[in-house]
Amino acid sequence: MKYFKIYCYVLILFLIGCASNINDNDNYEAQFKEAMHLLEKEKYISAQELLNTLSIRASHTDISDDIQFNLGEAYFLNEEYQLSIVEYNKLIRRMGFSPLVEQARWRICESYVAMSPKYYLDQLSSEKAIETIQEFLEDYPNSVHYGSANKTVQDMRGKLGKKGFETGILYIKLGAYDSAILAFEHMLKKYYDTKYVSKAHLEIIRSYSLMKNMDMADEYYSTYKHTLSEELDREANKILQNIKNN
Repeated sequence: MKYFKIYCYVLILFLIGCASNINDNDNYEAQFKEAMHLLEKEKYISAQELLNTLSIRASHTDISDDIQFNLGEAYFLNEEYQLSIVEYNKLIRRMGFSPLVEQARWRICESYVAMSPKYYLDQLSSEKAIETIQEFLEDYPNSVHYGSANKTVQDMRGKLGKKGFETGILYIKLGAYDSAILAFEHMLKKYYDTKYVSKAHLEIIRSYSLMKNMDMADEYYSTYKHTLSEELDREANKILQNIKNN
């Protein structure tokens, strides 16, 4: 009888302890609200820690997609874009039913854009941004982000076009005129809708002239003079005249 009472006492303590743990650790909605409060206060590291825990422990709940999306937000707002992409992708893969998927995919686009460096650096993130945005536009043609997405693609293409153009200019400075022409032609083929098109045509004419190839310079000018502005056309004629004079 004595042992039975002791057993009952221990059992009661155990149940009380379990109840206490449930109140402390499993009140997911309250913890999620706390995480959102931390985000609002821009305490991103603390929010990341809490949301990371919730993303594991509350994955079976109705707020699991909100938790996962805001974990991505905690990284995105802290400018940890690679990590934000990882977390947004978890939402997309695991919770395709969620209404937050479209916004997560747009955030991934914004992350790649944010990681896009100055034009003279490696442009892998810029190329990935264009690819990701184009996929987004195909899947969400009526998105509220449609106009912004198209403008961003043009901006990224402009950056890539500038890199291609400046590569050609560098080859001219190095005296590698054949390589310059190839660089400009590559740029024109890939980034035909950027503001560097007319300038690239002019620099191809200049490259032929520096190679003393009058026939090719004349032929190229005749083919593409309609693409040149009045100012660039004057410059092209000045280049051609210099060849003839020399």
